[in-house]
This record gives sequence, C-alpha cells and structure tokens, in this order.
Amino acid sequence: MASLPPDSPPSASDHRRVVIAGFVGTAIEWYDFFLYGTAAALVLNRLFFPHYDPAAGQMAAFATFAVGFFARPLGGAIFGHFGDRLGRKSMLVTTLAIMGIATFLIGLLPTYAAIGVWAPILLVLLRFLQGLGVGGEWGGAVLMVAEHGVAGRRGYHASWVQAGVPVGLLLATAVYSLCRRLPEDAFLSWGWRVPFLLGIVLAVFGFVIRTKVLESPVFARALEQAPPSRLPLWDALRHHPGNVLRAMGARLAENAFFYIFTVWVLSYGKSRWNIPEPVLLNAVLAGSVVQLFAIPGFGALSDRWGRRPVYLGGALFLMAFAWPFFWLVDTAQPAAVWTAIIVGMLGHAAMYGPQAAFFAEMFGTRVRYSGASLGYQLASPFAGGLAPIIAAKLVSLTNGEAWPVAAYLVGMGMITVLSVWSAAETHQEHL
Repeated sequence: MASLPPDSPPSASDHRRVVIAGFVGTAIEWYDFFLYGTAAALVLNRLFFPHYDPAAGQMAAFATFAVGFFARPLGGAIFGHFGDRLGRKSMLVTTLAIMGIATFLIGLLPTYAAIGVWAPILLVLLRFLQGLGVGGEWGGAVLMVAEHGVAGRRGYHASWVQAGVPVGLLLATAVYSLCRRLPEDAFLSWGWRVPFLLGIVLAVFGFVIRTKVLESPVFARALEQAPPSRLPLWDALRHHPGNVLRAMGARLAENAFFYIFTVWVLSYGKSRWNIPEPVLLNAVLAGSVVQLFAIPGFGALSDRWGRRPVYLGGALFLMAFAWPFFWLVDTAQPAAVWTAIIVGMLGHAAMYGPQAAFFAEMFGTRVRYSGASLGYQLASPFAGGLAPIIAAKLVSLTNGEAWPVAAYLVGMGMITVLSVWSAAETHQEHL
C-alpha cells in the first residue's frame, strides 16, 4: 500500500488529490444510497409491495429504506476495525465496490409480479449491503482528508467530503427525474432500473480515483510508534465513551431533519397536497446545489469560530424552522415548497459542514476510524432510518396534520444541542 514516509508531510498536490478522491468517492456512494430513498418514496411500493393499500405499501417501502440505516453501524464497526488496523485507503476502495455492486444488482431485480415474495426479500438484502458499504465509507473518507490536512484548515478541507453528499443527492435526483419523464408504463417496466444500473459506471470511476491516493501520514506515523490496537472498537468505547455518545447525539437532529427534507417530503407533498413530483424533485435539486457551496462555507467558518458555535447555530435554526417548513409545504405553492426545502437544507449545512472535522478530532489516531464511525453511524437507524417511518405514522394518526412531525424534529434538535454543548471545542487540536 502506497504511503508517505512517516516523517514526511503531504505535498499540496497529494493533499489536493486526497480531497478530490474523498469528494468524488463520497458523491458516488451517496448517489447509490439516496437513489434508493427517492425510489422508495415514489415507486418501490408499487413494484415490490403491490398488494398493500397505498399507505401501507409506502410504509413497507420506507421500512426497506430503513434497513440500510440499521446496517450502517455494523459497517462502521467492521470497516472501522480494519481501517484502524490496516489503514484507511484499502477500506475506502472496498466500501465503494460493495456499494456499486449492490446498487447495480437492485437495478436487475425481478419485481413482485415476477417472483413474488422473493422480490422484497432480495431487495432488503441488497439494501442491507448498501448500508454496510456506506457505514464503512464515511469514516475512511473523512479521516483520509482530515489526517492529510492541517489544524487551521481542517474543517474546510474535511467538509468537502461532506459536500460529496449533496452532489450524490443531486445526481440521484437528477437521473431519477430524467427517467421519470418516460411514459408511465415504460418507467414501471424498465425506466426505474436505469439509475441503479448506472451506479456501476460511477463506482468504477470512483474506484480508479481512490486507488491513486496515498495512505494517511498520521496513521503511518502511529504505526511507526507502536503496533495497531488489537480491538480498536473496544478501545474507542473504553477510552472515549462520552465522545461516542456525544457524536451520536450530535447526529440525531442533523440526520432526521435531512431525511425529512429530502425523502419523506416527496411522499408527503405528493399524497397529502397533490404537489407534482417535478416540483418536489426540483426543489431537492436546488437545495442540493445550495448545500454544495454552503457545506464548505460552514466548514471554513468552523475553522475560524470553532466547531461548536457553528454546529449549535445550525441545530437551533432548524428547531425554529420546523413549523415554518410545514407551513410553507402545506401551501402547495411551488415557490413556497422550494423555499421550505432550500432553507431547510441550508440550515442542515451549518451542522454538516463542521461535522467531519469535529468528529475526527474527538478520537485518538489508533481508534479514530472506529470511534468516529461508531458515533456517526449509531445515530443513523434512529434518526435517518426511522424518520420517514415515524413521520408517516404521525401524519396518519392526525388525519394528515404535520405538526407532530415538527414536534418530533424539535425533540431531536434538543438532544443534539445538549450533546454538542457538552463537547469540548476541538478546532485547534492537532491530530
């Protein structure tokens, strides 16, 4: 495995290559992950759960969406273990391959009409593999960039890995939107498969880019000093239990708000207010473009002001915006819907921008992959994975009223505020 000598700092070109590889690879992996969310919100219920009534079928589709989130902590634990023992780079290549193959195979799946109950079973299995891949990917991508960088610019540089997430969402939504223009019969027959099949092309592209980066110099120095931990996950829990919990709590609001804004709102707007799909999808596209620039901007602000103030500002803003978001969407006016989603995603960027560096700085080098991944991914099933299901259930219990969903989001925000408030400021720490 190629790496720098332990006492050599990375050159500017090496660092730039690592940032680009992290950004591109993350965008590709999240294209795969978000594509499933868009399809779950709009079409998978009809293809894989046709015998349910529309509401139950939607809940079943969101349940398969949630499976990926429950697999993410396992992926974080597995790849965190080997990433702390063998290195960051090899894990990044492996997780990208898993995601690309799983997404491609979803595009080849027979539907319920062809093979009956085996169709949703295989769909859940492949979604689980997606979750494993993305669960291991985030920690490695963030650490490769953070550990190649310097303290004064770490938040900005690591935030470009986070910026790959809205690019993945942008690609997934854009490709799905283009395919959705097909006639309904053609789309349900083969058109929905095209975005999933394209995932393998993107995966090969990302694979080539990631094989060209050098191993983390910080990790290489740590290996020169002593052998790697035998059980890095256990050591992370033993030495940094508070920071694992703080990272998990900090993620709850960020993750829940994001999947309400980008996944659940698609089904809510369409079923509750008959908002046309193109309006909703284009609003998510616009929000993704805004986030592409806002995430690095907030990452840079966290280098200047600190991780905690920027993160707390985003959490408090979204808590205040929870009810106005639904007031705007409930008008069913395209301009109001666009405003709601774009402003919501801008508030989310204030948390997501500093998050990568913030979580990396909470843990020592020998357990950083395991600790950061575990804190980040443990929140995923309870926030992002369950958020669309909880929101759908709350709306069904109140005859279509969205105010309980806003209250639920505010509750998640309170946990995040307390978690970040209790954390130490880390923006001047050396890795």
